[in-house]
Amino acid sequence: MSAADVITAILLPTGALFSALGALGALRFPDLLSRLHAATKPQTIGLLLILTGVAFQAGSFASAAPLILVAFFQLLTAPVTAQTVGGAAWRAGVIDRGVITVDDSRREESRREESRRED
Repeated sequence: MSAADVITAILLPTGALFSALGALGALRFPDLLSRLHAATKPQTIGLLLILTGVAFQAGSFASAAPLILVAFFQLLTAPVTAQTVGGAAWRAGVIDRGVITVDDSRREESRREESRRED
């Protein structure tokens, strides 16, 4: 058994566990923001671990290059999607504002109102 086999044997189940726990959190968490967190962070980490484990078995950089692209696009799209869905839910009033500890949007709204009054 080579070192790549051992690394792969550790990374693949760990990535699968992260992904499974993220899916479980998306089902079990009570509100949208918690579910978004569970759907993006552990899923992304799980996928990156799985892709790294598969890259160790690829044999060459040319074979692993598409995996790097998949990882890049996952890191690019998951946070943007979560931010977009969270922002849309916030504007729609779906999110319970009582559970938010820091609300930066209120500060931004007050800044906009102050700048309108000055104009």
